Amino acid sequence: MIDSEHTLSISEVEFILERLPHRPRELLRAWDAADEYILDYLAEHTFATPPRCLIINDNFGALAVALHHWQVQAVSDSYLSQQATRLNLLRNQLPESCVQLISSLENLDGLFDCVVIKVPKTLALLEDQLIRLRPHLHPDTHIIVAGMVKNLPSSVWKLLERLIGTTSTSLAKKKARLIFARLNEDLVIPANPYPTEYQLENANYWLTNHANVFSRDRLDIGTRFFLSHLPIKPNATDIIDLACGNGVVGLIAAERNPNARLHFVDESFMAVASTQENFYRVFGKEREASFQVGDGLSEFAAQSADVILCNPPFHQQNAIGDQIALQLFKQAKNVLKKGGELWVIGNRHLGYHQDLSRLFGNCTVVASNTKFVIWRAKA
Repeated sequence: MIDSEHTLSISEVEFILERLPHRPRELLRAWDAADEYILDYLAEHTFATPPRCLIINDNFGALAVALHHWQVQAVSDSYLSQQATRLNLLRNQLPESCVQLISSLENLDGLFDCVVIKVPKTLALLEDQLIRLRPHLHPDTHIIVAGMVKNLPSSVWKLLERLIGTTSTSLAKKKARLIFARLNEDLVIPANPYPTEYQLENANYWLTNHANVFSRDRLDIGTRFFLSHLPIKPNATDIIDLACGNGVVGLIAAERNPNARLHFVDESFMAVASTQENFYRVFGKEREASFQVGDGLSEFAAQSADVILCNPPFHQQNAIGDQIALQLFKQAKNVLKKGGELWVIGNRHLGYHQDLSRLFGNCTVVASNTKFVIWRAKA
């Protein structure tokens, strides 16, 4: 029996799609009304020959799977998005080779006949993507930008008109909208402003931040609070900065624990690239460290870490929830050595202590203020 909650129907063709990370009794779909709008539109507008198609920010592979019969390339900054695309191709008996997956920092090649862009949560990422995209457009390229109306501020139109050309819009459908852009070859395009840099407060460290890195312009107040309470563990040999962002937490942990190996992991390609540059700038390549784009701690050996430091994300694209944090906590329990510690910072209202207490059997408040709490759980 086909589960309608996981079945996308386009032009009488059905695709089974699921999200990552997997959750029992998942209530959220692996696509939204903007995906459906794009696919319905493209089904009614045929190309003389299969177009060379570029998809940008396909959340879980719904667009890539449905358009697999074209010459599809898919760009994403999300490892989970790429993994979901692979799994959803497999789930629909489609070869992975029918879609070329490209990370956000890889160079594009050649010209595209059709470009489909889902508007990302971070407009800086969209700006970076449009600047990288522009040399790969020709005057007849079909450029379709899509999103839910609530996630389409006027700044999206301004970016498109500044970096691509004139725009027109569709009517709203199921609270989704399409924006059509046409290349203006006479536009003067500025140099890409990303990555950006800033100097870390009270330190002689300069931090590089690619466009999709959290708090890329300045140190956020939660991380500032976390940095002031990071542990000193003289006997620790392996410390993990989980969901590392630009790596500043692991950077200060490395400074305070000079004998420890640091491991940085994030599902964002841009985050890990920023982290690697920041770490080597401070410590050089003599200091032992690893940098991994991945699904949390899924590639780490059991009982291999003394300390895990985590400022977990509480949203996935535009969906707010604790599913990512819960998965990271479960993984941390498996990866910590006996007696190892997971340190977590979060907004007070998130109440992570309940999940940590349930998983670890203990949870202690290290420090708190009116907005944030730092919790410690021991394996």
